[in-house]
Amino acid sequence: MPTASERHRATTVRRLERATGSLATAASARMESELPWYAAMSAEDRSWVNLVAQAGIAAFVRWFRDPEGASAITADVFGTAPQELVRAVSLQQTVDLVRTTIAVVEEHVQELASPEDLPWVREGMLLYSREIAFAAAQVYARAAEARGAWDARLESLVLDALLRDDLADDVVSRGAALGWGAVTGVCVVTGHAPDGDPETVAEGVKRAARHHRYDALTGVQSQRLVVVLGNVTDAATAARAVLAHFAPGPVVVGPVVPRLADAGRSAKESLTALRAAVAWPDAPRPVLAEDLLPERALDGDDDAVARLVTEVYDRLLAEDPALVETLSAYLERTGSLEGTARELFVHPNTVRYRLRRVADVTGLTPTMPRDAWSLRMALALGRLGEDRTST
Repeated sequence: MPTASERHRATTVRRLERATGSLATAASARMESELPWYAAMSAEDRSWVNLVAQAGIAAFVRWFRDPEGASAITADVFGTAPQELVRAVSLQQTVDLVRTTIAVVEEHVQELASPEDLPWVREGMLLYSREIAFAAAQVYARAAEARGAWDARLESLVLDALLRDDLADDVVSRGAALGWGAVTGVCVVTGHAPDGDPETVAEGVKRAARHHRYDALTGVQSQRLVVVLGNVTDAATAARAVLAHFAPGPVVVGPVVPRLADAGRSAKESLTALRAAVAWPDAPRPVLAEDLLPERALDGDDDAVARLVTEVYDRLLAEDPALVETLSAYLERTGSLEGTARELFVHPNTVRYRLRRVADVTGLTPTMPRDAWSLRMALALGRLGEDRTST
């Protein structure tokens, strides 16, 4: 024969079961009045949220009837909603949903339980709210793991396409799925990959990029660490944000391009410059790919050859052939203004003036050793091109 305590418990359970619908309705009304994100949702998503709230109350009643034998809270509550709802409702919003629903039940608990059972019911609600909180965290953790694995695969596909310079429409759409659809100012940074787990290395790079407010795609490709940075205005500054995560050796930054769809050009320049960087042991770290044009030209990079000829030799000839003559004489005489002036039968101030014009036209200063080397290469390549054309 049931004891008085068991009869009270059974009565309370029946009251809770009868009140499940009204409690769910009250919880929905409270969410609509107090949670702005709920009111902004589509009707379909709101209906799913309501079903989750109702399932939560019903699961509480079942759990309250038999805490030890109740089915898993995850299946009872969150299993009623489709997986898409996890993306539509954030974890913080789920916490708000649970808090609001529990608060509504607490407000009505005095009407549903006898005075003897009130402490017992409230204690049960505390235990249940803890269980459902853990269940919600588990659901979102699994969704995050699945999303992370999918994002990692998409990221790998995008990086492979960048290195092959094969950015088809589907690759751009994959970048959009990773949140890069509206990202502007993109550059590619390459260098040697450090030892260790590639996923750990990639996470460290992304953490450093986020700290400096850059977006980042990254991966280890054939012992190279490739980092695509977004929201970049200055390539060298952006590269320094992730520099510490590269192994010792050269780190090369490709040019900034408008969008991810154009990043193949930045990747190509960065990779060809990385291969040629061994020819400049004293290169800064990081170094811009365009600062390695002479070494890239020596390594057989046709684009570097074309840029040196077009941006230096052809531009100087178009400005004034005397600039080419003066620059050539100055470089051949190891930077002697007086020797150059005697060779050309002009005043040294004329030589100075022409060298300043060379710097203005090309952006390279003949009196600087590194720039003088780039200018010498450009003159040699320009003459070779003219000779082949005439032949």
